[in-house]
Amino acid sequence: MNIINAIINLVSNPVIKVAATYKSKNRANSVGDALEEYVKDLFAGTFDASKKARIIKWNQVFSYLGGSNSPPDAMLKEGDAIEVKKIESDSQIALNSSYPKHKLYCDDSKIAKKCKQAEQWNEKDIIYIVGIVNNGLLKSLCMVYGLDYCASKECYESLLNRIK
Repeated sequence: MNIINAIINLVSNPVIKVAATYKSKNRANSVGDALEEYVKDLFAGTFDASKKARIIKWNQVFSYLGGSNSPPDAMLKEGDAIEVKKIESDSQIALNSSYPKHKLYCDDSKIAKKCKQAEQWNEKDIIYIVGIVNNGLLKSLCMVYGLDYCASKECYESLLNRIK
């Protein structure tokens, strides 16, 4: 699975009421969680799958399914990392306490140990998926690679070192 499959699934399975859809299936507690679940379904093609079938497919597609306090939200097996961001209007994206990632590196101290050990890897391309969700409705969804969106790791580290 890759971003092309996700885009095809997005066109084939549009979900506008993302919060209501995923909360009714007991798959999400918040709108942000619902958006993450939807994105994982986009990559795995598991929209109408039973809970058991969905777990099996997710284990085939993803090597890592994310943690609540560190990037990424998911990693495709032998593929890209995925970071989902929910915003309520077309304003700036909040990227928490860390700078945006050009790529995801295994030696990054902000990445969970479980993520680092999910598969053999040194660096991964990262896809930022930004959903504008207002009143539980998905207004738009944008996918952009970190390579196209962010400066390199060295640029941010140089800036941080100058500030220190």
